[in-house]
Amino acid sequence: MERCDCIEPLWPTDELLIKYQYISDFFIALAYFSIPLELIYFVKKSSFFPYRWVLIQFGAFIVLCGATHLINLWTFTTHTKTVAMVMTVAKVSTAVVSCATALMLVHIIPDLLSVKTRELFLKNKAEELDWEMGLIRTQEETRRHVRMLTHEIRSTLDRHTILKTTIVELGRTLGLEECALWMPSRSGSSLQLSHTLRHQITVGSSIPINLPVINQVFSSNRAIIIPHTCPLARIRPLAGRYVPPEVAAVRVPLLNLSNFQINDWPELSAKSYAIMVLMLPSDSARNWHVHELELVEVVADQVAVALSHAAILEESMRARDLLMEQNVALDLARREAEMAIRARNDFLAVMNHEMRTPMNAIIALSSLLLETELTPEQRLMVETVLKSSNLLATLINDVLDLSKLEDGSLELEIRAFNLHAVFKEVMSFIRPIAAIKSLSMSVMLAPDLPLCAIGDEKRLMQTILNISGNAVKFTKEGHITLVASVLKPDSLREFRTSDFHPAASDGHFYLKVQLKDTGCGISPQDLPHVFTKFAQTQPGGNRGYSGSGLGLAICRRFVTLMGGHIWLESEGAGRGCTATFIIRLGISDNTNAYQQQLIPQVWPGSGDADSAGPEALREERRPSSLKPRYQRSV
Repeated sequence: MERCDCIEPLWPTDELLIKYQYISDFFIALAYFSIPLELIYFVKKSSFFPYRWVLIQFGAFIVLCGATHLINLWTFTTHTKTVAMVMTVAKVSTAVVSCATALMLVHIIPDLLSVKTRELFLKNKAEELDWEMGLIRTQEETRRHVRMLTHEIRSTLDRHTILKTTIVELGRTLGLEECALWMPSRSGSSLQLSHTLRHQITVGSSIPINLPVINQVFSSNRAIIIPHTCPLARIRPLAGRYVPPEVAAVRVPLLNLSNFQINDWPELSAKSYAIMVLMLPSDSARNWHVHELELVEVVADQVAVALSHAAILEESMRARDLLMEQNVALDLARREAEMAIRARNDFLAVMNHEMRTPMNAIIALSSLLLETELTPEQRLMVETVLKSSNLLATLINDVLDLSKLEDGSLELEIRAFNLHAVFKEVMSFIRPIAAIKSLSMSVMLAPDLPLCAIGDEKRLMQTILNISGNAVKFTKEGHITLVASVLKPDSLREFRTSDFHPAASDGHFYLKVQLKDTGCGISPQDLPHVFTKFAQTQPGGNRGYSGSGLGLAICRRFVTLMGGHIWLESEGAGRGCTATFIIRLGISDNTNAYQQQLIPQVWPGSGDADSAGPEALREERRPSSLKPRYQRSV
């Protein structure tokens, strides 16, 4: 059989190569045995490791590999069968463990990849946290600067000091080359330069307010970057060659500009803004950062609030000064009023004690003198004296009553009285005077009018006498009718006015008294003034009458005190007049205390003096000082 040339011939053993293999196997075995020791040390030092069993299996694989290389040292020389068997077992075990480890790695590699993913995720999170911490530190630094600036700005409430402090502190904090404030003019058509940091441009320069860059700043509540060539940024002279700086602008709301003027500032603007311009140094490559712009925005808002507080303080100080002036004026007026009250009281005391007593004596003596034998001329003179005395006595009494009403010293005398007797007594005084003028009078009392009532009898009688006296005084011919009735609860709404609100209640009723005459009447333009003090109307047929003009004013005060309302109606001059008043009286159950008088519900009057009878004439001849006052003028 021929020998095959493709088989490599046997190569004799080279002792040098065998020696190198021997040394290499030794170091490989040493390295393999050191790796498990390092893994054991790592596992012991690690507080948490989820793949301990994998490390044990991998350690066994490495130990077996090391053992195989170690046993292989004995195979380089003649060896026994035992060594061959041990070598075979070691290699088989190494093959099994290595295959098992390879299969296990297939399962744990995804977990290892997920751990890597989580590691990357945590790394990103850590970077985000670092960025947020940096942002927080920046914000804290911004807040520190804002607190510092706010403290400096609000250390005073003078508006000019606030603005100057703001510009200086911003320039120092942000390292600005220039900072300026543009304020709106009075007309609102331009902006004026009011404050600068370096004073490189003259204060008072103006620019139109309708520029696009100004509208852009006004329309934004944030600080914005503006071109360094725009009119707003021309706050320093252009000298030499330089790198264009970055310029920021922010609006400053002017919340309250009352009486706040610098050069030509507006006094009051409902919605107005100033503009703050900030310029970085031109010899540096600095740019505006976000936190710096936020600082500028916050400071602008703080300046607006500080200006508003300063304006309020100034207004309060002006109001305080005005109030002090008013207090001084009021104190002076109070002293003058006290002096006037003392003078009035002295005058009233003189009128009451020094004038009314001799006046009553004159009236009484004149009345007695009329009953003696006198010539016609003498009687005419005595009647004139009596008439003038009566008018003067009426004026004195009216002034005294009005004074009491105005100072609040007049109090009603509330007691039970005979209501029917009041109307009878009024008629007994008025009928003789009406008879002299040939006037017919009639009184009609409603059937449901109570005999007795609770109220001020004296003031009620005085009011009726005043109105009746006016009717007789201003009526030359015709008749006078007095009607007294009780208002029904259902009809109270008809008489309500802005200052009179009658309401039905138990124990009270509303008395309505109405007096109609056919006298000279009152013109429509005079009706609103009939209850004014010292106001005398002058209708066509009333020019020959005199009076003080206090009668109806006092009647209105009396009626108001008695919880009522009074008014006059007239269709015009020469058409008569109707006077009506309503008062609130209490219901009296003690009717037996008064003697029942049978008086007719309708009392017809006479048209001449003879029909009045001797009693009426005696009433007419009674001295006027003993009669209730009835001569009242409108």
